Amino acid sequence: MMSEFDPKDLKQHIAPPRTSRPIVTFGAGSIVTDAHLPAYRQAGFTVAGIYDPDFAKASEVAARFSTHAFASIEEAVAVEGAVFDLAVPPVAIPGILERLPEGSVALIQKPMGSDLAEASRILDLCEARNIKAAVNFQLRFAPMTLALKDAIAKGWLGEVVDFDAWLALDTPWHLWQFLMDLPRVEILLHSIHYLDTIRDILGDPFGVHAKTLGHPSSKISQSRTSAILDYGDTVRCSLSINHNHSFGRKYQACEFRICGTEGAAYMKLGVNLDYPKGEPDELWIHPKGGTDWVEVPLEGSWFIEAFVGRMTQVQRFATGEDAVLEGSAADAWNTMALVEAAYESSAAPATPLAKRS
Repeated sequence: MMSEFDPKDLKQHIAPPRTSRPIVTFGAGSIVTDAHLPAYRQAGFTVAGIYDPDFAKASEVAARFSTHAFASIEEAVAVEGAVFDLAVPPVAIPGILERLPEGSVALIQKPMGSDLAEASRILDLCEARNIKAAVNFQLRFAPMTLALKDAIAKGWLGEVVDFDAWLALDTPWHLWQFLMDLPRVEILLHSIHYLDTIRDILGDPFGVHAKTLGHPSSKISQSRTSAILDYGDTVRCSLSINHNHSFGRKYQACEFRICGTEGAAYMKLGVNLDYPKGEPDELWIHPKGGTDWVEVPLEGSWFIEAFVGRMTQVQRFATGEDAVLEGSAADAWNTMALVEAAYESSAAPATPLAKRS
């Protein structure tokens, strides 16, 4: 017989390693200054230094975070026993992997390349050089996601049969000028987080039906997506993503609804609401045997605690405390395969309506 549901019993963090390795970060962009380095500082990890082709930029960032700016890639890869943090655009990933010492441990920024062919090249490089790499799909490690997975594992939802991701946002695409000319944006750079998290919870689907498209008000190639993931005849899984809901906060949303045979969960992903300021994340559980919704008091948010959790698990693997590297490059390849299938589905013609003769 199950005990009474206590939301404080749900796991929200990865236990810190007893020891850790120094981190060498490649890249000095906003994701590094806004998430990576603050997360590593919060976790108490040592950052041995930063390398960026723009040495002045790397030096400025290094000074802000009391670390070192490497003058060359050779100096960066020479740090003994380092965990290499590749916070760089997809096009730069293979060149860095080719320079890392064989047998290295690395964390690769998402996405794992711009398409499945690039993901395959990255995975091939990792396997050929015995680089033990994870990919930074960090939503898996957000406190709310870890708590949700723990509630599912403990049986509080029963068997999961419904998963809905619903976003109606006004995303400030102008903050990322480099997106303007990219042929793939919404699924590859945004909804990929949700697809990876769904895979982490439900496993790999049999396939996907998807349509992704732009909006008349935007120069971004895609900013709206609808997708159905095929998990057979028991589980229904859908995503409705609209980044152009620019009519005020009242009816905007960024949320997951997960229903089981005996309970349910509601997750609010607050960072995307009023981005970049964001709102608090939320997780509510209607547990098996319960009569109402119970809020889970969260100990942190997607940004930046999920980045703490992602690197913490890499460190635990690097030091031998964890036998399995979660979200490995091999696993991330399957997320990229799902992304690729979604784009292929979107490009394919829909089933036409019958015409009366």
